[in-house]
Amino acid sequence: MLSSAGAAPTSNTGAASAPVNITDFLTDGSLAALCGELSNLAGVAVELRDAHGHAIRRSLDASNIAWHVDERPTADMPGQSMIPLRLGPFTIGSLVVAAGTPVLANDARKRLEQMLNLLASTTTELCFHELELRHRIKEVAALARMSSLLNRATSPEKVLDVAMDLALDVLGMDAGSIMLLRERDGELSESEEDLVLATSRNLSQGWLDFPQPLSKDRTFDRLAMSGQVVVSEDISHDDRVLIPDRAAEEGLGAALHAGLVFKNRPLGVVRLYSRVPRSFDDADKRLLASIASQAAVALEQSRLLRLEKEEQVLQRQLQLAADVQRRMLPRGVPNFPNLDVAARYIPSFELGGDFYDFIDLNGHLGLVVGDVVGKGIAAALLMSSVRASLRAFAQDLYDLDEIVSRVNQAMCRDTRDFEFASLWYGVLDIHKMRLTYCSAGHEPPLVVRVPKHRAPTMADMDELTVGGMVVGIDPSQRYQRAVFDIRSGDVLVAYTDGLPDATNFNGERFGKQRVRNAVMKCLQDKPNANAGEIVERLLWEVRQWSGLSKTRSDDKTLVAVRVR
Repeated sequence: MLSSAGAAPTSNTGAASAPVNITDFLTDGSLAALCGELSNLAGVAVELRDAHGHAIRRSLDASNIAWHVDERPTADMPGQSMIPLRLGPFTIGSLVVAAGTPVLANDARKRLEQMLNLLASTTTELCFHELELRHRIKEVAALARMSSLLNRATSPEKVLDVAMDLALDVLGMDAGSIMLLRERDGELSESEEDLVLATSRNLSQGWLDFPQPLSKDRTFDRLAMSGQVVVSEDISHDDRVLIPDRAAEEGLGAALHAGLVFKNRPLGVVRLYSRVPRSFDDADKRLLASIASQAAVALEQSRLLRLEKEEQVLQRQLQLAADVQRRMLPRGVPNFPNLDVAARYIPSFELGGDFYDFIDLNGHLGLVVGDVVGKGIAAALLMSSVRASLRAFAQDLYDLDEIVSRVNQAMCRDTRDFEFASLWYGVLDIHKMRLTYCSAGHEPPLVVRVPKHRAPTMADMDELTVGGMVVGIDPSQRYQRAVFDIRSGDVLVAYTDGLPDATNFNGERFGKQRVRNAVMKCLQDKPNANAGEIVERLLWEVRQWSGLSKTRSDDKTLVAVRVR
């Protein structure tokens, strides 16, 4: 009786809108036949007419279609009754009872009209559900088509082109544009004033470059980015429109806006235009919202894929830089008959600002431990500069205080005010076992004198503190050097602030005293511990303290020297 298999829908001007004729829903002609049977039953003619007033009759020829429209105009007669078939704002046809008295009973006409009213209501209800089904099928088909096209879209630009073309096609619109929020420092703006053109169709450059928005206070864009679908069925008579004259010059009659929103975060706006005023039903708005939503998901996915590729490139560069930095550290430890040396460097990131170095000075051993402020790439570059400067000056100068002073002056010349480094530099005379050193604001190394006849105590521990402030701040800073005589069995431990600054779950620092206690405990438990054992014991104590704390720790560097 009723189905979508009938004649093609009739649309209003410039729109793919609701069908406006009952013929769009007829299939086997049973509704026209029912009217004929009612005519025979009541003795009064009952006709089904289309939206233009033409009678619809059931075909008597079995080889022909089940029903046909009598194109001859049907005149209205005095005394007839007309019951309209309404579908929302549209009159899609009517049921007409001709003049005359039915032969069934005294109140037969009244009952017949009541029956026809019920029939009309049922018919329009079925038509409404049929129309909703068509819209749903159209929406699913459009989204399936968009999904297929988006699978082939390889860039954000192609994603937006697909969304633009599909929205114009399925909604029967004439022109449009997609505006995206400007990205600043990797973050999207949230202001509708920061919308920039991404793609457009059938709009002049003058319209696209026009500085004023279509709506007052950018109401359309703001509402769209809040999740609403904004409709202006007649731009020339919409009080919200700011530039109706300019829109008329562009030839725009109606507008439909929807936001590109991903997880409640606006990305941009889809703006569609019709050349003539037109109405939009809920299905139109729902369809545009679905297209905009899917486009927003695809756009965000495309952006995340781009960021992932950039991240992969950056990670590769960091790996290469980290490899270079690792190669700048000593490949091994010095090999002297009377010295046992061990060292460990644990960066908190791929790149770090800590470093240690061993410098061969013609029978003397240079020991360096340093820490550049900060982490990551900047700290690693500064670390390389400090190491290179110190190595260069150490080859040409004898006095340690002068070497550190030159490094300080170079740092002050080449760095900013907030960039500095701490370092400790010592030179050990292998034959005389005399250590000359200079500290530049660094954690003072520990020297433990381990007696042969008893376990060491805190009274056997010294700190090498002589020097000056960190390098890179004051170019006029003067440094001092000191001498410390080393004996057989002595242990020297130099470290960076990553050890005392390690924190536990409660945010408590490991602290310098625990570093001293850990060194002392190691030598009390095993007085003959070699340099490697001392290093591993200290790092184990720090790990036990910090556990699996989520606070990212600083770089850790540790050098131990034991005199055999």
